[in-house]
Amino acid sequence: MTSVDTTRLPPAERFDFWQDLVARQSSTATIRSAHAGDFTASARVIELGTLRLGVWRYPSLEFTRPAHMIDSGDPDLYQLVLPLSGRGVVTQQRREGPLDPSAFALVDTVRPHGSRLRPDAATPGAVETLTVLVPHRALPLAPRRLTDLLAAPVPADAGMGALLAAFLRRIAAHPEQYAPADAWHLDRIALDLIGGVLAAPLDVERDLSVDARVTGLRARVAAFVRRHLTDPALSPAAVAAAHHLSVRSLHRLFEGTGTTVGALIRTGRLDRAARELADPGLGRLSVAQIAARCGFAHPAHFSRAFRAAYGLSPGEHRERAVRG
Repeated sequence: MTSVDTTRLPPAERFDFWQDLVARQSSTATIRSAHAGDFTASARVIELGTLRLGVWRYPSLEFTRPAHMIDSGDPDLYQLVLPLSGRGVVTQQRREGPLDPSAFALVDTVRPHGSRLRPDAATPGAVETLTVLVPHRALPLAPRRLTDLLAAPVPADAGMGALLAAFLRRIAAHPEQYAPADAWHLDRIALDLIGGVLAAPLDVERDLSVDARVTGLRARVAAFVRRHLTDPALSPAAVAAAHHLSVRSLHRLFEGTGTTVGALIRTGRLDRAARELADPGLGRLSVAQIAARCGFAHPAHFSRAFRAAYGLSPGEHRERAVRG
């Protein structure tokens, strides 16, 4: 991971430094800002292998890449942009689309394009964006089809888009949690999710590889489990029915992943219970009530499962948390 912060430089040098950084990481362009005189900004760039993930924080920015700045030797890259705060617009292919935290925007870096981003009332003072650079060749979708998505909003707050956004944000926020050997696996998962997110609005999921479709379905199942952990009726059979699968096909979906749907349900509920038991705001609730809130129908079963997972009883865990 590479991190930079312009506050380490004299104010007069900060904006020029940022322009050079953007040119090195993505493409040569014209950059303007109302805060160019004292450009307080920071960036984190994470190399996953095929993909390059970046998180950029700055006061405001106007970005333009006209045709004369695009060279035949420039790498063929798509950029997927998700504002984490702030709002603006992106333009490409004579289309203008919104930039806001509810949607990704897709840009082809070797075609003329531009964007403007500014803080909004909810997050005054700074804009933060998450970007992913993806080589054209890495996506299983024909460039002529993806042209229809350039500068158009691709939902990031529902379905596969929400899964992709959460996955990328987790990596960007906590890169220290992953070993260097994890980069290849994270890269492949992200690519499969990106392919699924872009294929859905084009109705070309059949063009995705089997691995990409499996990754997408597995991610949807995991997200479904997380949303329904508090339902005592949640079980592998219920999950399979919700996704129009047989229980056997559901189990096969997770073969080789090191986990099962039953384990996802159990560990998800236990993790939630551990957090709630340690929450002083929930101290008025009994252990049995916490267990029921987390989807455990039988307190005795909850206590046994909790001790097996954490090495102490739910009550002991709560007392330890109270003592700090």
